[in-house]
Amino acid sequence: MAVAYGIVASLVIGLLGGLGLPFTDATLPTLGAGVTGLVAGAIAGYAAREGLGGGALHGFLATTIGGILVALVLLFAGTLVAGIFGFSAGVVALIWVAATGIPGAVGGAIGGAVAPEAEAAGQPVA
Repeated sequence: MAVAYGIVASLVIGLLGGLGLPFTDATLPTLGAGVTGLVAGAIAGYAAREGLGGGALHGFLATTIGGILVALVLLFAGTLVAGIFGFSAGVVALIWVAATGIPGAVGGAIGGAVAPEAEAAGQPVA
């Protein structure tokens, strides 16, 4: 479930951050892949509550999968508008997305480190 939270955060930030939607750069700041990865990774790492290692893994997965989904949406839109140029740009974007997992892993490790430990279920009292 933690990865799903990170994917949603990555999608929202990626599509509304000024790069995915036209004319949003006038109202919203354009966020780079690093900031997007840190925020989405931190959300996934915090929700995982598994410490540094688990947070980093969840952050990496969430940021990479979310980035791929954003790139696929932009690939589809670019192919509809620009034909083969949109497809070529989309392939380059998918390769670039692989590198965005590193900030996601760092953010996930930070989120996992600051998250409170999950409470283990104890023995019933009665």
